[in-house]
Amino acid sequence: MSVGAETGHTTGTKDKDYNLLWFTEQCLSNALRMEQYAQDAERDGDTELAEFFKRAQGESRKGAEQGKQLLRARLTREN
Repeated sequence: MSVGAETGHTTGTKDKDYNLLWFTEQCLSNALRMEQYAQDAERDGDTELAEFFKRAQGESRKGAEQGKQLLRARLTREN
């Protein structure tokens, strides 16, 4: 079975659920990364770039919050 054909038989997690978990984790990870990038730009005196990374961080936070809300709703329905 190829990785692209995995439907939860190997992991025990349906693709759509895994995808939502993965998306949320990636958004959270990206928010942390953008913090570091913004600090690097600020340290180098590049305010424009620091603001760019802060905006990107805000978008990542929004995605993470939306993912967490959806996960919460789905977990509540399943129990």
